[in-house]
Amino acid sequence: MSKSSSLNKVFADLPVTIFEAMSQAARDNNAINLGQGFPDDPGPEDIRRAAADASLNGYNQYPSMMGLPELRQAIATHYGHWHGLKLDPMSEVMVTSGGTEALTSAILAVVQPGDEVVCFQPVYDSYLPIIRQAGGIPRLVRLEPPHWRLNEDMLKSVFNSKTKAVLFNNPLNPSAVVYPREDLELLARYCQEFDVIAICDEVWEHVTFDEHKHIPLITIPGMRERTIKVGSAGKIFSLTGWKIGFVCAAPPLLRVAAKVHQFLTFTTAPNLQAAVAYGLGKSDDYFLSMRKDLTRSRDRLTKGLESLGFPVLKSQGTYFLTVDLSPLGLNESDTEFCWRIVKDYKVAAIPVSAFYEQDPVTSVVRFCFAKKDQTLDTALERLSDAVRGRKR
Repeated sequence: MSKSSSLNKVFADLPVTIFEAMSQAARDNNAINLGQGFPDDPGPEDIRRAAADASLNGYNQYPSMMGLPELRQAIATHYGHWHGLKLDPMSEVMVTSGGTEALTSAILAVVQPGDEVVCFQPVYDSYLPIIRQAGGIPRLVRLEPPHWRLNEDMLKSVFNSKTKAVLFNNPLNPSAVVYPREDLELLARYCQEFDVIAICDEVWEHVTFDEHKHIPLITIPGMRERTIKVGSAGKIFSLTGWKIGFVCAAPPLLRVAAKVHQFLTFTTAPNLQAAVAYGLGKSDDYFLSMRKDLTRSRDRLTKGLESLGFPVLKSQGTYFLTVDLSPLGLNESDTEFCWRIVKDYKVAAIPVSAFYEQDPVTSVVRFCFAKKDQTLDTALERLSDAVRGRKR
């Protein structure tokens, strides 16, 4: 028997993620990568300079496991200002090495073998392996285009006496929905009725458009003591490589999440923490201007795709917009379409079916618009013939 046959099946049997596969295909085909969600600019210069200064002139040894006090205070102040959420920075805020680690700490803190965890498809790819590693059982809810909304019947079908947690992403990647209060109140009612902890992936909280406003589930009545809120400086400041995450929760929940964090990464680069603390203190104008710039990029790609005949589902938030291929009669799935355009048209996108484990939606494709105008325009030029079917 080979050693590989006795490895952890939760991870050993996982395929290469669609993000890595499509990014590699983009590199192999010299394609424009509108698949993976990262901007093609270096990020805000003043925040980067703050990190450089902190590295040269600040403390570079182990910082506090929970995060620099000034960053934890900045997180609490920031959420107090934007959402009216009052947090004790010393007992209700923790800094992690990115949002994925924050989510992992939360899941492993809450889920025990046999616990059921409600997840909504399309589901981010890290959720299910970590739930299963904890011994949990995912209960999957299928969301559908064009609105991707929650309803009473779907929650009634999965919540029960074994439900320990619900993992909820809002704004939702990849479908770019910002959930309204009525959906949040519905979910909160089920969490309270079944005594369920909500783990809320809210990394896109500042990336919302038009009149859509992000409402943290933790601020809904009855949810303050049963919600773990996760945020990400990488998404807020378009610095995805920095990997600075936030965990906010009532002390009984945070204490256990901190014990998990202690044995995952323990701590996070202090210079980056110092720079994020500076960034969170920036005026409202910065955050509103960021949204305005991203709205312009969203509209540029939306109009361009629509002019080529793509049916675009309008993005309410995140770096992404989606296209529903079903009216086009292309006789191919979203995955086949994505492989075709990366090879034939040199543009990479992500099939939304990759975010489903059961009964996938197979007609929707995700594009990232957090790119420079020239990048988007070149991609549109390359895609000008793609809706006519397979390249002749």
